[in-house]
Amino acid sequence: MIVQILGLIVVGLIIGALARLIKPGRQRLSILATLLLGVVGAIIGGVIGGFFNDKTNIFELNILGFIIAVVAAVLLIGVAESFSGKSRGAVR
Repeated sequence: MIVQILGLIVVGLIIGALARLIKPGRQRLSILATLLLGVVGAIIGGVIGGFFNDKTNIFELNILGFIIAVVAAVLLIGVAESFSGKSRGAVR
């Protein structure tokens, strides 16, 4: 179980890095925030991919789950950037 969690974290870090490369433009998020959003995207991809493959274990990330995780991470990064941009604009 611990090995699966560590594997999910490593895959999440890779997904976060891929999402940062795929997302166009300059990102205002730190690399740590991007990687954490990648881990969240990996969890989302594992859950949604598990529904399509009749598996209940979110730690088994397959190809479909990986693609969904990358898309989810890109969307999460976009949402996080929109919130960080609004908060910085209000401080001025």
